[in-house]
Amino acid sequence: MSPPAEAHKSKKRKHAAAAEGAGAAEPSTKRSKKDKDGAKDAKRKKGAKEDKGKGRATDDAFRVVRASLTVSVPPAFAADLRGGVEELLDSMLVRYIPALQGVVLVHDRLEFLDNVATIKADCPSSNCRVAFDATVWSPQVGMKLSGKINLCSPDHISLLVHRTFNVSIPRHHITTDSYEFEYGPAENDPEFGGAQDEGADGERAQEDMEHGGGRWVHKITGTKLGDADGHLEFTVVGLTIANQMLSLVGSIQPDPFSPEHVPKASLTTVSTASRKAAASQPPSAPLSEREVDAMIDDDDDDDDDDDGSDMDPFGKLGKMGDEAERRAREAQEAEARKEKKRKRKEAKVQEGATPEGAGEKKIKKKKKS
Repeated sequence: MSPPAEAHKSKKRKHAAAAEGAGAAEPSTKRSKKDKDGAKDAKRKKGAKEDKGKGRATDDAFRVVRASLTVSVPPAFAADLRGGVEELLDSMLVRYIPALQGVVLVHDRLEFLDNVATIKADCPSSNCRVAFDATVWSPQVGMKLSGKINLCSPDHISLLVHRTFNVSIPRHHITTDSYEFEYGPAENDPEFGGAQDEGADGERAQEDMEHGGGRWVHKITGTKLGDADGHLEFTVVGLTIANQMLSLVGSIQPDPFSPEHVPKASLTTVSTASRKAAASQPPSAPLSEREVDAMIDDDDDDDDDDDGSDMDPFGKLGKMGDEAERRAREAQEAEARKEKKRKRKEAKVQEGATPEGAGEKKIKKKKKS
């Protein structure tokens, strides 16, 4: 009886040992699962952070910049430095800041870099170093954007990007091979009022008036430039900064940076224009030699005369007055000479009439003989 009991006891010991081994192994597997789950959560959080960072630095014109600067807070905000700094940052909104290379739209996460503010010399303002996140609109040359057309003219197309920023597309950056400008009705046109009541024609006339009295349409299909809502995609070819305001120069050409789209200055001068006008006139009859000589003499007289045709009216009047004085003086001198000659003749006549004068004449005649 004893051997079976011992065998039974040994079997129980084996089962207990197996159970203990299983129990010991089970916690280890549970810990490994937790570790795996923790690793997955860490990866997921890391991926979320990476995605969040990528979302903050997008590829379009909007981007977030961490900026730092030193500001001088007026004494009125001595009790509330944060409020003073925020007010100073508000003054930078919707302005082009060269250091940030864009237009500041929003500032957030304001942080003071020092625990204390400093006051220098006699200046009562508090100097603080701060850091903040700035959301800026920073378009770059070569970037493709979309704006809504708000003005059309034969020289350019004006657009608004995000209903705020101005864009101008000059004529040499418009595909004039495919599109042409179509003038709209005038405001005082009697047919304009009737066209408004005719459905589609009225809507078209209203659009033309909103777009500056005309629009750009396709030469073949007649469809207007842009989509149904008036939006047009363009390429940024230039930036214009004036009074801390940013405006863009766009192009809708397939190759906007080609030298062919650079406007050429007009080289037509007055001389070339006069030559063209003379060439366009019909040939006249040949002039005789006498007429040619007379024309040359007239030109010489004009050159020698120097009547001051290039002078202003006051200069001409002054010169005319000087000329009149000169002529009057010459006339007086001529009159004085005539008077002297007349008096000399009278004196001679009187001397010849007296007997003494006659005797002197006879003596002179005898001496001569």
